[in-house]
Amino acid sequence: MTIKAIAKKTIKLIFAKRPVYTTANIVTLSPHNRLVNKKIVITGGSRGLGYFMAKKFVSEGAEVLIAGRNASTLQKVANEIGCKYLLLDVQNVSSFEDFLKESDRLLGGINCLVNNAGISLHEDGILHVSPEDFDVQINTNFKGTFFLSKAFIARCNEKKENCIKNILFVTSETGITVDERPYGLTKAALNSLVQGLAYRFVSQGYRINAIAPGITATEMTGINREGNLYCDSMPTKRYYLPEEVAEIACFMLSDASNLLNGQIIVCNEGKTINARWR
Repeated sequence: MTIKAIAKKTIKLIFAKRPVYTTANIVTLSPHNRLVNKKIVITGGSRGLGYFMAKKFVSEGAEVLIAGRNASTLQKVANEIGCKYLLLDVQNVSSFEDFLKESDRLLGGINCLVNNAGISLHEDGILHVSPEDFDVQINTNFKGTFFLSKAFIARCNEKKENCIKNILFVTSETGITVDERPYGLTKAALNSLVQGLAYRFVSQGYRINAIAPGITATEMTGINREGNLYCDSMPTKRYYLPEEVAEIACFMLSDASNLLNGQIIVCNEGKTINARWR
């Protein structure tokens, strides 16, 4: 290597951008039987946030059934955390009645539904959205969730059990901001649905709420939860962990939150607050 080449390499190394790291105080509560007598169905429950919610709920005494499209992954996770599982494609609306009937049988009744399944294709604006990409996100994130919630309410009404019924939606911080992409639009629609259902059904013993996470380290976002979680655009300069969001979900399904109905709990440390001094 010539002296000139060595000099260029040395200069490049000196001025190379170094990785930036940050620290965070992550707190999770020890299991305390907060979800005893809760019988919970979680869509998209075999990976990402769904997996960590299922794991947390089981540790808190709930009986849990996870649903998804990959049988081997579902079986593996169910064996690991001690829950039931069923195959479900949330785009297949006609399957929901049978799915809930079988879930009811496996759990000995169901009283909680967590609408977690969803996809994002991360398009770079409206000019990059195809009709096919639009449809798959609308059908998965909104249509499927809409009709599964409808089927859950109908089944609970039919059984006429005297207990609190919970529906918890997993939306997104994008749902409380403007967006032009199908993902953000579906989450905004779900936030509206949450409050509409909550107001209509509260007198019938339902609590219907949502958690709206910021950017969380999961398979969908492509962020490795074991890697560098630094993010300059976040309030505390880091991405969030699914375990943290699962803690909020656990509280929202517990009887400690019985006064909350129609609430969208945004889990992003205030990032989307429209403060006048920003």
